[in-house]
Amino acid sequence: MKRRPFRGLGAILFKEFIVVWRDPMTLFFMFFPPLVEMIAFGYALDTDVKHMALVILNEDRTVESRQFIDRFVNTETFRVVGEVQSFEEMSSQIRRGRAYAGLQIPPKFTQNIRAGNSAQVQLLVDGSNSTTALQALNTALSVGLTQSIESLLRVTNRHNVPIDIRPQMLYNPAMKSPNFYIPGVIGIVLQIGTTFATAMAVVREREKGTLETLLVSPLSRWGLMLGKLVPYLCIGMTMAGNVLAMMFATLVYVFALLSLGLLVATKAENQMQALQMSMVFMLPSVFFSGFVFPRETMPWIFQALGALLPATYFISLARAIILRGAHFFEYWPHLLVLIIMSILLFAFCALLFRKKIG
Repeated sequence: MKRRPFRGLGAILFKEFIVVWRDPMTLFFMFFPPLVEMIAFGYALDTDVKHMALVILNEDRTVESRQFIDRFVNTETFRVVGEVQSFEEMSSQIRRGRAYAGLQIPPKFTQNIRAGNSAQVQLLVDGSNSTTALQALNTALSVGLTQSIESLLRVTNRHNVPIDIRPQMLYNPAMKSPNFYIPGVIGIVLQIGTTFATAMAVVREREKGTLETLLVSPLSRWGLMLGKLVPYLCIGMTMAGNVLAMMFATLVYVFALLSLGLLVATKAENQMQALQMSMVFMLPSVFFSGFVFPRETMPWIFQALGALLPATYFISLARAIILRGAHFFEYWPHLLVLIIMSILLFAFCALLFRKKIG
């Protein structure tokens, strides 16, 4: 009698769906943490620094100097939190953490501008936070450059600058950092919810002693592995959007993640080991997949490590589909790698599981 490769798949599917449905804690940890992370990353993970505290030392006190301060405020990068009377007091406010930056306008600021001389303005920036410091520096230089160009145009009686650059920002016109992070967050929260859940499904069977019952039943190893995987695949797919291309990419990605979870389950002896081994795959996915940091700026060893992670290809796919509206022929290489990776992972898990049984 010829043995079917997926013998017993229907029975194990039916059993696993019932087990998942009757386990509210599994459902809770598959849905609640990813939902919280989506909301937190969407609203909290924002590198667009706004309204940084700025203290002013205005030693000129003219209309022009106040207008210059207003230029800083109008950028929405800064907000004036107070005025100081000395340079030492301004430095003290920054050192105490009461302000991120300090602006000193010298006594002859307006006089030098009207005379056609250079008016030097001192800007102190708290460099302990490189993100806010860089944004403060770039904004301040932009404000100074803009006013300098306007002054030169008035002096030379010109109406236009010699070179007029008109940039057009594609795909993210407002340059909102959450638009960049959210597609990556989808990939990370899917990995958290699915890899750990499917690893725990097999380990739980081993701890309860029911895994041996499944092994002596007329189930093929492919049917057992796929039966363990499909219920969590269905749950994981509810975390994605309704765009057809995104749905298919998510289907392949979740299949790869669940296979990764099965790989963890074949090695873990208890639930604590399953959790620890899942975190081994989680942390590199956060740091080396391009989720936060561009992979092009990483050393080659970390780029190679990132190339082995399913999250790397899914995040690229998600950003291409969601942000850039890419078509199939523009992102198919990433999808192909993800498909191959998911098939190889599942096959390797089934073979490794058979070896472990033996």
